[in-house]
Amino acid sequence: MRVCRIDVTNFRGIKRATVLLPKHGVLIGDNNTGKTTLLEALDLVLGPDRLNRQPPIDEHDFFQGKYITKAFEGAEVAVEEAPATAATLPEESGSDNAAGDGDTSEEALRIEIEVAVADLTDEQKGKFGDYVEFWDASTDTFYEEPSPAGVDAATITEALRITFHGWYDSDEDDFEGRTYFTRSLAESDKPEQFSKKHKQICGFLYLRSLRTGSRALSLERGSLLDIILRLKEVRPQMWEGTINTLSGISVASDPALGISGVLESINTALKKYVPKEWGIEPHLKVSNLTREHLRKVITAFIATGEGDHAAPFYRQGTGTINMLVLAMLSQIAEDKQNVIFAMEEPETAIPPYAQKRIVHEVRKLASQTLFTSHSPYVLEEFTLDETVVLGRDAEGKLYQSAVILPKSIKLKAYRQNFRTRFSEGLLARRILVAEGATEATAFPVACRRLAELNPATYSSLEALGICTIDAGSQNSIPDMAKLYRELGKRVFAVCDKQEAASEALIVAQVELLLMHSEKGFENLVLKNTTGDALKRFAKLIDWPSHLTAKYPDVEANVVAALGDYFAGSKANWGIADFLAQCTEAEIPAWLRDACTKLKSTCTPSLVTADGEATAAGAAEAGAGTNGAH
Repeated sequence: MRVCRIDVTNFRGIKRATVLLPKHGVLIGDNNTGKTTLLEALDLVLGPDRLNRQPPIDEHDFFQGKYITKAFEGAEVAVEEAPATAATLPEESGSDNAAGDGDTSEEALRIEIEVAVADLTDEQKGKFGDYVEFWDASTDTFYEEPSPAGVDAATITEALRITFHGWYDSDEDDFEGRTYFTRSLAESDKPEQFSKKHKQICGFLYLRSLRTGSRALSLERGSLLDIILRLKEVRPQMWEGTINTLSGISVASDPALGISGVLESINTALKKYVPKEWGIEPHLKVSNLTREHLRKVITAFIATGEGDHAAPFYRQGTGTINMLVLAMLSQIAEDKQNVIFAMEEPETAIPPYAQKRIVHEVRKLASQTLFTSHSPYVLEEFTLDETVVLGRDAEGKLYQSAVILPKSIKLKAYRQNFRTRFSEGLLARRILVAEGATEATAFPVACRRLAELNPATYSSLEALGICTIDAGSQNSIPDMAKLYRELGKRVFAVCDKQEAASEALIVAQVELLLMHSEKGFENLVLKNTTGDALKRFAKLIDWPSHLTAKYPDVEANVVAALGDYFAGSKANWGIADFLAQCTEAEIPAWLRDACTKLKSTCTPSLVTADGEATAAGAAEAGAGTNGAH
């Protein structure tokens, strides 16, 4: 069983989205793109305990926080419209109310999430038989041809669609959410709900990064331990005995401690004012002596170190807790045999080798695994087909892109250079493709230094959200830029003076080309800085012996000496170290101008003089609309 497609409408930062999911995959993109929102959407549809929360959704779960549209005399004021549905659900009829004298009304907007689940097990086929459809993996669509014989194709398998609706009920002044068999919305007068028992058969488990260990080994409902006990059909027959034992324990009853005396004085004063039937003899107990409270306070302890001392499990190191959670997940998978795991950031507080272990172990255990991650050690464990790159536009439309390598970038080179050249770019929104190692190291340092010296005028590339990628050579810039542009990234480039034909190839792939007139970044700096800056830097470095022999008087030949030094120090940040100690006036004017151009391109004025939002400004504003949670 696997989730093959998810459609989302009006949920959190997503206005519209249709995303195809692989059997095992990793969702990647810049922060606040919508990766977590997709997993939360899956949890609303398939999570057995998600709808137990009351209310299951709130104001901030609606796109831009809009959950009603107001109409005045038939003319809608809000631009949003509730998504059309195939059937009007009787449970949701309370969402439209007349107001005042009939000239004003409110219409509820709806969160709608549809999930298509394919490769059903025999148990699921038998349980969901009335609503089973057929999914064609070759076209990533449902098979709707009139020929029944067509379903025998190897690429076609039984599938099921489930839909979640969430809305604001003005009668109750609260939010509601329910899950349905999708076909029943169109084919039945009373749609059939997809119940908690139905969801348990699907076996969806969502492991959020922030709650990893806080409840794992507790007995709270929905904790990992509670899930394991339920799967093993173990019902703790411990509550009565535990409550009886605890009820006989009085805390601090020894008079020598002083607390019992204070309680007795309170009891004496209490008798002066109220009869004993109202309540007397206050004393302390270790719990509320109820099952629900015991579920919250009973805690598993784990021994630490070589001794016998044990501490609560949640007081262990973050990495230890995460591995504990993985062990518990493996128990769930082994017992259920058919599990969809969705896991956020498995790299949290885990060393690289353990990150890889988690990915491989979970993939072996589950019928489908979906990860989000910012770790290159996790990302490189997935093939190109298993990598889902997500982006979101200014209108809230979430889109997915596939990593398609240009002909000049071979798969072997991609994998060999993934950590150093490709992973950071896949995770960023904006990319600066640099011609070579010198530009890739020195240009960000120049921007950072200028931002430190004059923050009102300049910004560091990090503050602008720009990731710098070393193309390796000027000939590789167009293809490298094209790779990221086709993934929906904003792409810029920095390079030496190019021939007209080469320049045209680069311009076709980038939003902004920063090209200086010198042949070599070192020449740009040496010819356009000050002599004082060069002499000062010359005194700070340890000169190689061959250069001290060639230039006995460095100060007298500082330009030539530093030219040779920079030429031989491309791999150890020589030119970057020079720029890092310059004043604003000592940094070449071209670099200062390039830094301001990047800042104005990435942070444009959002509104023009006539009040219209600029296209670039709208794109920047849309990137953070409503948060992706």
